[in-house]
Amino acid sequence: MPEESESVGTAVVAVVTNLGIAAAKAFGGIVSGSSAMLSEAAHSVADTVTEVLLLTALKRSARPADEAHPLGYGPERYIWALLASIATFAGGAVFAVYDGIHTLVQGEEPGDPALSYAILAVAFVLEGYSLLVAWRQMRGGAARMRAPLAVYVKHTPDTAVKAVLLENVAALIGLVLAAGGLLGAQLTGSGVSDGIASLLIGLLLVMVAWELGRSNAQYLIGRPLPAAMRAEVREELLTVPHIEGVLELTTLVQGPSEVLIAAKIDFHDLASARQVEAACEDAEDQLRERWPAIRRVYLDPTPAPGPDAEVLPGIRP
Repeated sequence: MPEESESVGTAVVAVVTNLGIAAAKAFGGIVSGSSAMLSEAAHSVADTVTEVLLLTALKRSARPADEAHPLGYGPERYIWALLASIATFAGGAVFAVYDGIHTLVQGEEPGDPALSYAILAVAFVLEGYSLLVAWRQMRGGAARMRAPLAVYVKHTPDTAVKAVLLENVAALIGLVLAAGGLLGAQLTGSGVSDGIASLLIGLLLVMVAWELGRSNAQYLIGRPLPAAMRAEVREELLTVPHIEGVLELTTLVQGPSEVLIAAKIDFHDLASARQVEAACEDAEDQLRERWPAIRRVYLDPTPAPGPDAEVLPGIRP
């Protein structure tokens, strides 16, 4: 699928970019003695591990459904993406916070920052390009789903691209913080500003790891389509001939291009069995045509409750 290929391409660009940047930052940090630069190196290493895990998620979740997994492997991407958020926390945030505290307590001898400045400048350009690739894909996804970009970024089921986007934003902010720490150390001859920059980078990574972990956990538990889209699905079903009401509607997002729809449908009382079957086929075709991500549609013919009948919890007339 095009969206899947785009996600893989975005993650590959991020892996290649971060691998080279991590080595350069580590070298610059050793030469300059900057804890912020070393924190940025740990940040890039964590990002590289994260994106390798995301590539694994994309590959494993793309496997077709089989007898053991009749609904497919789509949700597996969220397990690997959750592990990626843990890698961001453990590999980047913890090291950055530790190194920042160590620098503030023990102090450091600032070295020549010239090489580090050059590395940060090159890294900024490369991270900016990786961010642009992820941003374009997010914008395309928002357009396909007819959703505002900010809403799509917050709720997108494509957490792999969301991870690349947030990590690149954090990387650019981290580069600015590292440069500020170097400049402060150069002007004052003290490593305090460098240590503070390292701490801020660590806190930034904690925020990114928390947001990514929260997003993936929600989809692992089971997340429906947004309320506005659920209302549109209900309206679309009501346009199908012989359908009089949608008594209950359940939607489940299983992946960026995998949505399951299940509904209890009240059909016209005089509709024949053949007409009910045809209506079910028409409903599925209409839903898939309007939202290609809808892969499975299950409709259950159910008579509407009478005026004196008790409405059970979860049944939404």
